[in-house]
Amino acid sequence: MGQLIAAAAYSKGRKVADISLAEGRHWACQPDHFVWIGLRDPSSAELHSLQEQFDLHELAIEDAIAQHTRPKLETFGDALFMVLYSPIRRPGGGLEFVETQLFAGKGYVISARYGDSAPYASVRQRCEARPLLLEHGEDFVLYALLSFVTENYRPLLDSIHAELEEIEQAVIGRPLHQTEVERIHGLRRDLLRLRRQIAPMVEICKELQQLDFPFIDKHMRPYFRDIAIHVNRLLEDLTGLREMADHAIEIGLLLEASRQSLTQRKFAAWAAILAFPTAVAGIYGMNFHNMPELTWHYGYFGVLGIIGVGCVGLFANFKRMGWL
Repeated sequence: MGQLIAAAAYSKGRKVADISLAEGRHWACQPDHFVWIGLRDPSSAELHSLQEQFDLHELAIEDAIAQHTRPKLETFGDALFMVLYSPIRRPGGGLEFVETQLFAGKGYVISARYGDSAPYASVRQRCEARPLLLEHGEDFVLYALLSFVTENYRPLLDSIHAELEEIEQAVIGRPLHQTEVERIHGLRRDLLRLRRQIAPMVEICKELQQLDFPFIDKHMRPYFRDIAIHVNRLLEDLTGLREMADHAIEIGLLLEASRQSLTQRKFAAWAAILAFPTAVAGIYGMNFHNMPELTWHYGYFGVLGIIGVGCVGLFANFKRMGWL
């Protein structure tokens, strides 16, 4: 069984009365009145009851019952059906989307929320606090709800931005850990999912600006255009965040390659230093008879001196080159 969050009748920008679900049609038929009904997790029986009251199209009801469609706007005569999604970041870091369905027509706006997204009580309060705009009626309520859903994406994008900046700073100081690589991969996947939910809202706003409905005033079209501008900014920020995630991995790989190259140079330098005494010892270990140094009284000490000088010289040269 669903929950009726709020239902009220409005006239000329003011709330006239709180109403029950069964009274919606009566108030919607009153001249210069409209009703705003907010539901949470409505059952199919409640949706069919609303269908009978407000003559909602059966295809819209079928989509509402089925749920989990993509964000969209569909028109049925002089009524519309809209599906939007609000993002939620769970404590464990998982990203979920809560579906909101909007039915709107002459005299009514019905919102149905499925899940634990931010409640719409603040939207109703803000609208009631602006009677001059609420006087526009159903179209202003649609704008307020759509704007609220759009605003829910901004804190999430800011959180992802801060997380990516933190990872970038960590990558510069030390090698990438597997957990960080997995986290970046998870963030990139979340960004793709966010884009799939945000991108259709551009077309939704465009259609709302062009619809010639009795309950959509032409003076409200700039408000829908304003939402479209905000949605485009969100999409631009999503692109920037994906680039940040790619750059974090790229920087990590480049720095790791640089660290490995430095290590390889050190190994090569020490190998060259060790190769010098090995080469000298190998020469004097060939056991040829005609090697005058073998009979020299100070030959052993001389060879050790040559090896020492050669190794020190190689070490100093590699140190100067930055290999050690």
